[in-house]
Amino acid sequence: MRKSVISGAAILALSLMLSACSGAATDTTSSESTAPESSQSETVAPVDEVTRTGEFAGQGDKSVAGTVTVSDSEIVLSGYSSDEGPDLHIYLTNGDDEDAIAAGMQIDSVVFDEETQTFTFDAMDVSGYDTVVIYCDKVKAIFGSALLS
Repeated sequence: MRKSVISGAAILALSLMLSACSGAATDTTSSESTAPESSQSETVAPVDEVTRTGEFAGQGDKSVAGTVTVSDSEIVLSGYSSDEGPDLHIYLTNGDDEDAIAAGMQIDSVVFDEETQTFTFDAMDVSGYDTVVIYCDKVKAIFGSALLS
């Protein structure tokens, strides 16, 4: 009998200590999470300053349309559409010819009929690129491009 009373008392004491700790931890976490959010909003502002956009245009007999937005951590396609291709990819380049694509950076596969697409990557300096190209790797064909401004 005595053993169960001690265990009950120990459990009660432990519960009270844990609830007191969890309340303090929650309060600390809340105040800590508020501070970084303020810092993050300050960090977001410079990223917004380097965001660039462009409007897609098709090349040759290919059709590509929509808007592209490029920042240091993502590329966002909106209102996007393209002719269907067997192996479409999105590239960051300086120009919209084969040499520019060879020297550019392949980002990822792109879906021809999905209006909104987001491609994220580790933060990097994308200011050295002035064009986003939709390119079919399989047939080596440029479908379209967007000059960034």
